[in-house]
Amino acid sequence: MLGFALAGTAAYAADLGLFIWLRGPGGLGPLTAKALSFLAGCTVAYAGNALGTYRGRTPAVGRAREYGVFFAVNIAGALVQLLCLGFSHYVLGYASARADVVSGAVVGMALATLLRFWGTRTLVFRAATGGDAAGSGRVRARRG
Repeated sequence: MLGFALAGTAAYAADLGLFIWLRGPGGLGPLTAKALSFLAGCTVAYAGNALGTYRGRTPAVGRAREYGVFFAVNIAGALVQLLCLGFSHYVLGYASARADVVSGAVVGMALATLLRFWGTRTLVFRAATGGDAAGSGRVRARRG
């Protein structure tokens, strides 16, 4: 869990820093800024988890497919964040930059993190089935 938290912290910093810059000096709208900052955070999170947290696990699928599933889990998390941001900004009328940060990067991120933790552990970086179910890190021969 510590590795996931460290990768997530780095991803959160990239996401938040870029979001604040894009909303302020970058001059972008809240949803565009959040979408772009999400892409940066997602890339940092995958690298941290694949190369750090879950490096000892033999992938159950190829790396490209693993990244695709990781990206899908993170899209679901991003939708949670965008829904929080959009609801606060457009429905409740809290349209300041500070309100956007609170709704998108604090409340939305907290809810999205719960979803991402579950999805990352159960769907993305699960151990290969068969002899490596415990995640021992043994490499199995692949059939060509």
